[in-house]
Amino acid sequence: MRNQICFVLWASTSVHGASVRYLHRDSSVFTLPNASGNSERALALAEKRAGWEYGPSIAGNTAFYPAGSIGGPVAKDVADRFSNFQDKVHANVVNDSRLAAASIAEAGGLKSLEDYATLYKGQWKHSAPRGPYSGILTNYTDDLLFSMTQLSENPYRVSRISKNAQLPFAVSNAKAIAGQGLSSLQHAGRLFFVDFLDQAHLHQTAGKHGAACQAYFYLHPTSNDFLPLAIKPNANGSSLVYTPQDLPNDWLLAKMMFNLNSFWHAQWYHLGATHVVGEIVYLSAIRTLSEEHPIMAVLHRLLKDAWAMRIVATQRLLYAGGPIDRLFPWNSSEAVNYTDTLYQSGEASAFRSNYFKLNLQRRGLIDSAFGPKIKTFPFYRDASVIHAEIRRFMTVFVKSYYPNANDIADDAELQAWVREAGPARVVDFPPSIEGKNDLIDVLTHIAHLVSTVHGTLNTNALADSTGSLPFHPF
Repeated sequence: MRNQICFVLWASTSVHGASVRYLHRDSSVFTLPNASGNSERALALAEKRAGWEYGPSIAGNTAFYPAGSIGGPVAKDVADRFSNFQDKVHANVVNDSRLAAASIAEAGGLKSLEDYATLYKGQWKHSAPRGPYSGILTNYTDDLLFSMTQLSENPYRVSRISKNAQLPFAVSNAKAIAGQGLSSLQHAGRLFFVDFLDQAHLHQTAGKHGAACQAYFYLHPTSNDFLPLAIKPNANGSSLVYTPQDLPNDWLLAKMMFNLNSFWHAQWYHLGATHVVGEIVYLSAIRTLSEEHPIMAVLHRLLKDAWAMRIVATQRLLYAGGPIDRLFPWNSSEAVNYTDTLYQSGEASAFRSNYFKLNLQRRGLIDSAFGPKIKTFPFYRDASVIHAEIRRFMTVFVKSYYPNANDIADDAELQAWVREAGPARVVDFPPSIEGKNDLIDVLTHIAHLVSTVHGTLNTNALADSTGSLPFHPF
């Protein structure tokens, strides 16, 4: 069952899309409305708009889902096709699960943490043949691996603590661990915080146990390594704080509790921030841009399985007695509630505020005038390369179709898309798109969400790292 949930979450690889006959034109010629100026285009767009309606949200109370004479059938077709694909891959997961279980039994069961390698060695040949990253199985007690995972696979709750911020909890032995006390680290800009206290409000299933961890990380005064300083699990109202000076198993337990919180946050944040945001921006574009518009060609490619994902989540994860209920301390209803909270607060849903660099700058992770630069930031290092290439492509694309200064303002369909953000309830969408850079920003961000952000929080990371045992229990 654990591996089935990894598969279902991973299976949203290509975050969106609707390769639907009605939407995709055979012609390779795309034009702006002011360039074509024909009544057939306007009539086709009116027909499309009438057939794509805003239906109720599904898998929570986030954004509209397609309805209408065209949108409803198209969404169902996309979801059905994707579900058929999942059935085929899921069969491999089930067969591999049986083989892995047999290998564990043959080895005499799991008697120590090291025995968990049995789960992966030579296993999962048809569903995850590479297995987890080799270091995950051998270095999982290492503090640097734990801390760098936060800067690699879920950096979306990491923030630098400002000089005047009130510290959430005390760490009496901070100086013995870090060479400086908590206050000194803070005033030097070397103290960071990750907060999952919002998970304390989730109702736990009877007989199961979860935490709502808060954690300090710091930049070491000498090496500048990003390291863990303390974890406060907040389990059952306890004020207990764990540090690297505790007994090894106690400290390992604290890190495991933190990893469970991080996994929970990452998956439901990813659902809201990549799938739902991408869907509603796409739906509003479908209702306002002709199929002859070049932007639709880009969106159709980027959002390739859009309407399947929330349906799949509902059918395969978020139902009573399903994988979420069986594997986590919180049930599927709490998963929906948590997704709603992340979306409705703007954390996951805000469009412009979550632009790549702006998001990281706001939390003091890059370009910070306060404190030293983070020495090694894998997510930013890798994502920067991808983001730059996406932006380069979008720049060429936009300048090709909008060579003149007034072309964007004169594009009636594009301007209708901007206005549509209101009734579509797209959170924090630009109130205007007047220049080329504005449009480049929008298109780059959509591509960033469905590629870099999605790929970091979901996709292969689940099998390779964040869903692997024993360090990531759920």
